[in-house]
Amino acid sequence: MAISSVQNVVQQAGKIILGKEHQIRLALACMLARGHLLIEDIPGVGKTTLAHVLAKLLGLNFHRIQFTSDMLPADIIGVSVYDRDSSSFKFHPGPIFAQLILADEVNRATPKTQSALLEAMEEHQVTAEGETRRLPEPFFVVATQNPSHQVGTFPLPESQLDRFLMRIDLGYPDHDAERQLLQGADRHDMIAGLDPCLAPGDLMELQAGVKKVFVAPALLDYIQALVEHTRRSPEYSTGLSPRAALALLYASRAWALLDGRDKVLPEDVQAVLPGIAGHRLRPLHDGAAQSSIEKAGGLITAVPIP
Repeated sequence: MAISSVQNVVQQAGKIILGKEHQIRLALACMLARGHLLIEDIPGVGKTTLAHVLAKLLGLNFHRIQFTSDMLPADIIGVSVYDRDSSSFKFHPGPIFAQLILADEVNRATPKTQSALLEAMEEHQVTAEGETRRLPEPFFVVATQNPSHQVGTFPLPESQLDRFLMRIDLGYPDHDAERQLLQGADRHDMIAGLDPCLAPGDLMELQAGVKKVFVAPALLDYIQALVEHTRRSPEYSTGLSPRAALALLYASRAWALLDGRDKVLPEDVQAVLPGIAGHRLRPLHDGAAQSSIEKAGGLITAVPIP
């Protein structure tokens, strides 16, 4: 299948999420790499809108879950209710049973409720009342969270952060993009008028294509050198895990595919590195907080390309 269809997704999404083509491409690369996406930013910059747009353009069944402090795991997974007619309990599936889940403001829920996503994200299944049920394929979680310093948030534990292949932020639009936003049509009306760019099954075909993108041994050396540097560096309390190394490999392949190439270049690794490493690396000293871009920039500078 031609890559033009997924490139069309970037173009159509860019008409609604203005001035954020790089972030849109990162989100798509994350999905092509079969990963889950975390979007962290202040309210009102388009986090929820981006998830809606991607679901519509990719032709995915979509459920939005608004996380709150009083939410329970059963509100996500589902619950069994007694049926008088059959004299038995019948399972009523929760909103987790969709192809794309928007976990909106995920860090407003308690850790117990947040953990309800762990099995779904890792195994693409949920276990409720002793029975395991498969989730639809493809399955993605796009979670949004507000900055941790805001009132009423519960920080995501590192084990759950690691389940997200990539974390991105949107940031404020530039002057020209914001002017277009102010003068343009209502975003909700524009989303309602979107048509899917992919037919059913096309996304899974593209995901299979990502696995076929060639990675040279020298490129694997580069990925390993980046990962090993974080483990040796005195700047971080812990380095990148093998899961993070795999995430970097998969996302780099997906980024190359988005460019219409059948092999990975070092520039592909560098393009996705901030999204992969930013939420996994912790500075050793509390006063040394860095943004994802700064962390990636330091790694790229410190580790030469083979």
